Amino acid sequence: MTESLVLLALVFSASLILTGVVRSYALSRGLLDVPNRRSSHLKGTPRAGGMAIVVLFSIASLWLYARGFIEIRPVLAALVGGGAVAGVGLWDDHTHVPPVLRLVVHSLAACWAMLLLGGLPPLALGTFTVQFGWVGVVLGVLGLTWLLNLYNFMDGIDGIAAVETVTVSAGAALLLWLSGSGDTALWLLTLAAAALGFLVWNWPPAKVFMGDGGSGFAGFVLGIFTVVTAADSATNLWSWFILLGVFITDATVTLVHRILRGEKYYAAHRQHAYQILAQRWASHLKVTATVAAINLLWLLPLAWLAGHWEAGAVVLFIIAYVPLLAMVMWVQSAHAQVTPC
Repeated sequence: MTESLVLLALVFSASLILTGVVRSYALSRGLLDVPNRRSSHLKGTPRAGGMAIVVLFSIASLWLYARGFIEIRPVLAALVGGGAVAGVGLWDDHTHVPPVLRLVVHSLAACWAMLLLGGLPPLALGTFTVQFGWVGVVLGVLGLTWLLNLYNFMDGIDGIAAVETVTVSAGAALLLWLSGSGDTALWLLTLAAAALGFLVWNWPPAKVFMGDGGSGFAGFVLGIFTVVTAADSATNLWSWFILLGVFITDATVTLVHRILRGEKYYAAHRQHAYQILAQRWASHLKVTATVAAINLLWLLPLAWLAGHWEAGAVVLFIIAYVPLLAMVMWVQSAHAQVTPC
């Protein structure tokens, strides 16, 4: 226990320091997010701070593997695939990378991870269990690619992506720890600790942004954890779908809405529900704090129940998502009536 606490304290402290170093680098190289009419911030802010999360989580993962806490396949899936995602994201933070090239790299990283992990684990549908087989590899690639991209889409106001990373990873770690899966829980907590160190700088008003490299990496790694732990007694795919509900609903509803309207879905915009609320409330802090509250007070208990009542997990998923979907659609509908896009 003492060794674990020391590790987490070191990861947090090192992330706190390294984020400041990356911020100074970004300022010296002019890597600034300059506000425009689609932005949710008001002044130029350095980006790429999320690379501190990438570096510290990677180092912690290698240490845990060397100490025998975790196996090599999940580590290779997370770090090699995640490294590719972070690399193309960092490149994009420095200069423009064509969306098609980014998508190719993301897809290849997801293919690498799913081939190593064997695709999606079985999914319970009431009293039936779906065995995906090779189809699970394809679905896993699509799901992982979407998750890392939606994470990038949702990283649009101060603190929100870091808070999502901290609360989801720490919440999942709690569920695993309660069931006796302490080693994997510790691995998850290193991600939470790295994100927490970054969050000190990213807390509203943000002094540095996560950047495409950090946000894509965080989404990718959470996807790896979803697959790796979904067969655990405390978690399943439904548990993870519930934990990630805020980001999944807002990003997916907004993407579908933009595609139906014939808009460029990959272009920057301010049509996500969280962005609309940040404008309406004139506060990034209120929105980010609301996301944290929903994750911890609403979604985490439902995810715990889904892990212990697998036959009813799909029902709990519906219970979790209906209010989230209703909220997103109501916010976007009310905004459209006031300010047509």
